[in-house]
Amino acid sequence: MNNHSTVTRLARLPRWIPVLFAVVASTVCAQTSLSEALDQYLRIQTQGLPGKVSYSVGQLDQHAQLAPCSAFEPFLPPGGRLWGRATVGIRCLGPTRWTVYVPVQIRVTGSYLVTARHLTPGQIVSPADVLAQSGDLGALPASVLTDPTQAIGKTVRNGIAAGQPLRSDLLTAAWAVQQGQSVKLLSTGAGFTISNEGKALNNATDGQIAQVRTTSGQVVSGIARSGGVVEVTY
Repeated sequence: MNNHSTVTRLARLPRWIPVLFAVVASTVCAQTSLSEALDQYLRIQTQGLPGKVSYSVGQLDQHAQLAPCSAFEPFLPPGGRLWGRATVGIRCLGPTRWTVYVPVQIRVTGSYLVTARHLTPGQIVSPADVLAQSGDLGALPASVLTDPTQAIGKTVRNGIAAGQPLRSDLLTAAWAVQQGQSVKLLSTGAGFTISNEGKALNNATDGQIAQVRTTSGQVVSGIARSGGVVEVTY
């Protein structure tokens, strides 16, 4: 076959063939750029997570029709977070505006706390009550604790079985003052500070409101502080 024959046959091809090639090339280029934009977004957004992070990206909807795009803007939908199974949105900023949502799986390998024994309601957590265990934090609730200092000294809300992941919502801060406890009452105002004694009328953690009955029988409200102190400001 000579060159003239080849050119003649190409000229006879349907006119939509070159257009199809151009659309396919543009789509492949756009998908590659979308993948790169998503990968960069995930790398940046997961840098602060507590552990070794890896992630995988799920498949786009096979029915999605994506026009070529020159600029992408990944974003996290309202209420979403990059932890475990998540979804990331990607906006095309031009020339045609569209949005697509991509499923991702975030894995965070690190240490977390489990209970070393059964913990009872009202119990104060001690160092002997917790153990460190390694695993995928992304498969656990976001409230799981990763450092013993986050648990030790806190009070158990409800009973927790041995070997269970320890979560922040299962604990409360230790009482700064307890009902019936003798407390130190510090009253401050413009140019004066008065120290007095009293009895706490309720339990309160550091920063909560505590009511105190003074030695004279007066009931005052103040801010509970660690060590059995209640601050009253006038």
